[in-house]
Amino acid sequence: MPHLLAKLKNVPLTIIKETLERDKAFHAENNMFLEHIWQNADDQNEVLFLFRIDAIDRTKNLIDKLHSDALKQDPSANLPEMTYLK
Repeated sequence: MPHLLAKLKNVPLTIIKETLERDKAFHAENNMFLEHIWQNADDQNEVLFLFRIDAIDRTKNLIDKLHSDALKQDPSANLPEMTYLK
């Protein structure tokens, strides 16, 4: 089963948790299910979260579009680094 590991820096863990909770329905509609969230023990400014996904290509296309749209609105947007896992 594929997964998506996201790493985001310089956003407090509480804000990320609130955002993920608010976006839970959208993620579910797109077959993205949050499984874990961690704060890096060595870097308090880094949070990692893991989604179970159904298809890497479909999820990657969605994320690429969302990130592209976000960068059009704000070229300096702080976006998570995505790693797709088989």
